[in-house]
Amino acid sequence: MDRFTAAIVAFALIVVALIAAIWWYFGGIFLLRLILGLGFAMLTLMLAVMTGVLFYAKNIKYGVMSLIVTAISGYAVYQSYSWDQPLHIVYIIAFYALSAALGLWYISEPDLSISERLRSPESLEKSGNYRAAARKFEKKGDYVRAAENYIKAGMKESAAWCYEKAERFEDAARLYEEIAEEKEESYYWKEAYEFWKKAGNKEKAAECLVRYAEDEPWYWEDAAQLYNEAGIKDKAEECYRKAIEYYEKEAQEEGVFWEDVGKLYEKLGEVEKAGLAWQKYAEYCEKEAEEDEAWWKHVAEAYEKLGDGQKAEEARKRYEEYRKRIRRESEESQEPQETEGQDKSKSEE
Repeated sequence: MDRFTAAIVAFALIVVALIAAIWWYFGGIFLLRLILGLGFAMLTLMLAVMTGVLFYAKNIKYGVMSLIVTAISGYAVYQSYSWDQPLHIVYIIAFYALSAALGLWYISEPDLSISERLRSPESLEKSGNYRAAARKFEKKGDYVRAAENYIKAGMKESAAWCYEKAERFEDAARLYEEIAEEKEESYYWKEAYEFWKKAGNKEKAAECLVRYAEDEPWYWEDAAQLYNEAGIKDKAEECYRKAIEYYEKEAQEEGVFWEDVGKLYEKLGEVEKAGLAWQKYAEYCEKEAEEDEAWWKHVAEAYEKLGDGQKAEEARKRYEEYRKRIRRESEESQEPQETEGQDKSKSEE
């Protein structure tokens, strides 16, 4: 048994022994009064602090309510001491239990009125209270009925979420398309793409991703791949060319993107243009290698793409030399520490 466990066990034994001693010397009623008094005293202190915070925040309504509950708890402390009206303590405990139950009930459906809470979702739907009906159906796990009512209430995002829970991905995707059109926010096209993809409709997924790529152009390549998988080659080519246009602009500022340009031209079968891109990528990597020799690896890869075996081999050798030097320097930096450790062990002997 470790020290922490032993301390817990010892503390528990002390508490049990103390309770037993109080029961033995003062009786069960005194023990009950003591427990109630201490419990209500701590509760009163916490409520008093909360009341002060509420009044400080100028929340008068909840501050007054908290003050009343604090006074009730304080009265329970007094009764635990005086024991004049012990039945009042029972009433107070019942009041707190009922309040806690009502609080939990309210938290479970915070946006519904009392009458809405008491009615069935079917009754709410018939009366045209679609929002409340949807909330009720959702809580019951009837996500399709919940979605239908959310749509009637004009809450399409909530409806889409319910269709997702019901695994009605096509319905969710259509709703996100409608939301994207209505709100003119590209984010919802991405949501629609995700759900069309889950539904297995790659063509529709690609169409939505194209709309999203108009604002977020690094998704053009993903849209092209989806069209390819759907067997729609002409649209795939259009998206690849859009992706190339985007990466070429980026490459003007950061040359590393010439690699992406070269790969995309290869996918289109345009070898000559791919070669020009790989040449620019190789030149960029050589410049980077002057500052960081790890880039010789990428220089070798670029020249392999260009079919220049000699330059690729030269770059690979320089990369290997760099790697060997790094390993050697690492080993040398560890040797003094090992020697010092050995000398120390010898001196101890």
